[in-house]
Amino acid sequence: MDRNTYDRLVEEALEHDYRYYVLTEPAISDEQYDRLIRHLRTIEEQHPDWRRPDSPTARVGGEPTKEFPTVTHRWPMMSLDNTYDEGELREFDRRVRRALDGDPVEYVCELKLDGVALSLRYEGSILVLAATRGDGTQGDDVTQNARTIRTIPLRLRQPGVAAEVRGEVYYPAEAFRGLNEVRKEQGEKLFANPRNATAGTLKLQDTSTVSRRPLAFTAYWIAPSPQRPDTHWEALKRLEAWGFSVNPNRRLCASVEEVVEFWRAWEEKRDTLDYEIDGVVVKVNRYAQHERLGVTSKSPRYMMAFKFHARKATTRLLDITLQVGRTGAVTPVANLVPVALGGITISRATLHNADEIARKDIRVGDMVVVERGGDVIPKISGVVPEERPSESKPFAFPSECPACGSPLHRGQEDVITRCDNAACPAQVRGRLIHFASRGAMDIEGLGPAIVDQLVESGLAGDMADLYHLTVERVAGLERMGAKSATNLVQAIEGSKTRPLSALIFALGIRNVGVTTARTLADHFRSLDVLMSGSPEDLMEVEDVGPVVAQSIYDFFQVPDNRDLIRGLSEAGLVVRKDGLVPTEGGSRSIFAGKTVVLTGTLERYTRDEAADLIRARGGNVAASVSAKTSLVIAGPAAGSKLSKAQELGIEVWDEARFLAALEKESRSRAAGC
Repeated sequence: MDRNTYDRLVEEALEHDYRYYVLTEPAISDEQYDRLIRHLRTIEEQHPDWRRPDSPTARVGGEPTKEFPTVTHRWPMMSLDNTYDEGELREFDRRVRRALDGDPVEYVCELKLDGVALSLRYEGSILVLAATRGDGTQGDDVTQNARTIRTIPLRLRQPGVAAEVRGEVYYPAEAFRGLNEVRKEQGEKLFANPRNATAGTLKLQDTSTVSRRPLAFTAYWIAPSPQRPDTHWEALKRLEAWGFSVNPNRRLCASVEEVVEFWRAWEEKRDTLDYEIDGVVVKVNRYAQHERLGVTSKSPRYMMAFKFHARKATTRLLDITLQVGRTGAVTPVANLVPVALGGITISRATLHNADEIARKDIRVGDMVVVERGGDVIPKISGVVPEERPSESKPFAFPSECPACGSPLHRGQEDVITRCDNAACPAQVRGRLIHFASRGAMDIEGLGPAIVDQLVESGLAGDMADLYHLTVERVAGLERMGAKSATNLVQAIEGSKTRPLSALIFALGIRNVGVTTARTLADHFRSLDVLMSGSPEDLMEVEDVGPVVAQSIYDFFQVPDNRDLIRGLSEAGLVVRKDGLVPTEGGSRSIFAGKTVVLTGTLERYTRDEAADLIRARGGNVAASVSAKTSLVIAGPAAGSKLSKAQELGIEVWDEARFLAALEKESRSRAAGC
């Protein structure tokens, strides 16, 4: 292998990136591409001095970022004036033409993506800086995160370019829905909309997480320079020639009437796209005219956002039902005559709480206005009073739980009504479903239908009861044969080796998601110690504030919860972070008590999955290599962590040895059973 061969492979991989992510015309299969990238990583591992900054392997997340340095923008990233009104758009056109003394004016219309603005700086055609908008004058340096976005070129397709390019980072709609489904399973707070998810992702410190989220980028601006053409229309073409993805849905308009026509067409068609748009950006085409028009203190005078109205539909409210969640929160839900809106059929909408219903005076039988923007859940924004039935009455929020009949309670400072009966069947059902979910105990086969039967039959009143189920009892449930029952009981038994962090999350403590649970496990290392912690002790944990600390403290003051944990411990679940997983002869796992660092790219598992396997066996996973590190597991493209481990003489395993160790322990456990 020589340097020329390596360079040729990099060029080949860059070309395939461009064809796949920008042109959407792949020339090779995914398997062939993955093989090429693995080959490149191997070469770069053997010859680190050859590694190029534009190599596609640079897109894989590396070391977590400690902070985002501040960047001062060479050209301010200004906000846009906007309007929803056609008359105001025409007034914008008149102002432009007056200021230009009647000179001919063309407008470029582009779709306004609902994402996050990003500025990219290239030197010698290589990406050297990516910065967020921030306050318009200064933003955050997010270069490492931007490198993971496949539609951001690491190197432009024209050599020798020094330019600043701006565009929009966005989250594709289908991928966004998948992201929220996973977060819901893991008990994490849902992102309100794709833009919220995009902004949150760009702020993540761990680029390996960013690299797993399919953000996309579309370019729309070149900063003033010799590289920029005379018109914006030609600049968009140049961006395409440089290798950027540029939104194809654009139009060069000779009049404001053509602008309005473009806007109307896309307001109707916006739901056909796999990304959110909230309007059209209208820009004067000639850059020389931009100079003459100038800017205000906040906005340029040569462009405007012509925004779409919120998606709305009217339909009949058939009923208001109450849902009781696992924490006892009672949420009112509107059941509607199904109506098409924003590309989906809506039959239910959230009503949030009793105050919201009273404020809007929403009544059963009303004709209601349903809205949907980029939000996850459609909402009722109002009623049509003139179509209200004469016999309608204000909705009276019940005083008893619809699931168990217990009195409902609402604190003076609280907007949420709750059922305080921990034995409420609806809460038990919700807790069991959460307990079995993927981010928690990950019990395959224990879905809502089976949980319903377990609760109704009295076989499971809490999570500890699951570990006393037998094949015979489960096989007696509807649609459960002997094989399915055996599989479920084995899956429940297998969940006993889940790490302490998974158990903490599975308990369903209010305000404690996957990340907080892992932090708590790392800090306290034992449920007994965690249970005895005061609010002050809990607030010593990173990212645990007063509200979360109080939630945790309150949970463990409930006698039933302490009894539950005792039952889980007696059933054999790991209640200590260094809990022992039996291996051959009852010995400890090879990972127990060790501090392990993962680096590079693993093929069998993601880093998070591998970390969970190590934690489940009593190990600790650290983010960086130090003298306290016991073991480093290094995949291809391992960088500074591997070098530091070698300098310190720390034991290093490749992925094959890691998998062999896991397999050996699995065989030992099976033999011990």
